[in-house]
Amino acid sequence: MSSPKPLSGYRIIELAGIGPCPYAGMLLADMGADVVLVNRPGPAFATIHDRGKTSVSVDLRQPEGAQLLLDLVAESDALIEGLRPGVVERLGIGPEDSMAVNPKLVYGRMTGWGQTGPWAKTAGHDINYISITGALHAMGRKGKPPMPPLNFVGDYGGGSMFLVTGLLAALLQAERTGQGAVVDAAMVDGVNSMMSMFHSLAAMGQWTPERESNLLDGAMPYYRCYETSDGKFMAVGCIEPQFFAEFIRLLEVEGFGGQHDKSLRETQHATLEALFKTQTRDYWAALFDGTDACTSPVLDYVEAAQHPQVAARHGLTPVGPFTHPRPAPVFGHAEKPELAGIPRINAGREAITALLGYDADRVAQLISSKVLTE
Repeated sequence: MSSPKPLSGYRIIELAGIGPCPYAGMLLADMGADVVLVNRPGPAFATIHDRGKTSVSVDLRQPEGAQLLLDLVAESDALIEGLRPGVVERLGIGPEDSMAVNPKLVYGRMTGWGQTGPWAKTAGHDINYISITGALHAMGRKGKPPMPPLNFVGDYGGGSMFLVTGLLAALLQAERTGQGAVVDAAMVDGVNSMMSMFHSLAAMGQWTPERESNLLDGAMPYYRCYETSDGKFMAVGCIEPQFFAEFIRLLEVEGFGGQHDKSLRETQHATLEALFKTQTRDYWAALFDGTDACTSPVLDYVEAAQHPQVAARHGLTPVGPFTHPRPAPVFGHAEKPELAGIPRINAGREAITALLGYDADRVAQLISSKVLTE
């Protein structure tokens, strides 16, 4: 019999949105929380981010819809939302309204700019949030425009992960004190926090603002990607001297020179570029497989599922139209995970109204007035 998941017994409300808030909700559901996804009226499409959640559609713009949510708040431990500052307050479901009915509630707020500041109510996306932190400027080739790193850095790294961390910390505090808290998770704050290493390196004279001039930005021959003969790539990351020595030994390169000899850097780049182009990616992958040379194939997301390390941990599993990532982190063991299903939109209506003690007449009235919607 499997052990209960860490968040089993906690109920968390998620107000429907896009990107980092739904992903945070998925992480919480993966850890065992009963996540109630409150969708807006109108078409909705379930994604991997919805797995393990209970789905109900409510028109929060109607007073009865707002009251339904507050009734649900009274039965919950936390709420997460990713709307613009001021929206939930206008609906009557903001932190003050919610904590009036449940003082122990943790209210998690996910935004790009935060709840305060001159840009708090302006629109933005991941690329904007990372642009003002110095993170975007550091990515890409020298002399070329910065390269957006998908939306991992702002949305999910600086956003979802910090929202979940703050929510869990506030839940622990609420358990001790009986007092809830508002968690203001801003992507700009999260990304600035993640930039702490580079601010530290800069203070030590080991990092500069110029792209492709530093240890981890592609400037070093031993930390970058190389094209192979079939137009694919290998990722080289042998920073430590013993790993670099293993890398050179396996390549059988003569006269390569010192690892940190700046005068040889361009020559070393050219040597490795020419060498990697002599064979296919899979040839090089086989050569470096199982070694400490810190060199690996660059796979696309389809190929990733078949990599032996990913497959051994059941990291990506096809279920229906989706390829599901394994819930992370793993608690206690590395056996094959049981993946929660993706709920049908609004499938949780009956369970939620029963939880709130609404009788059949009240439910029928809410449906007829389109407070509860399809």
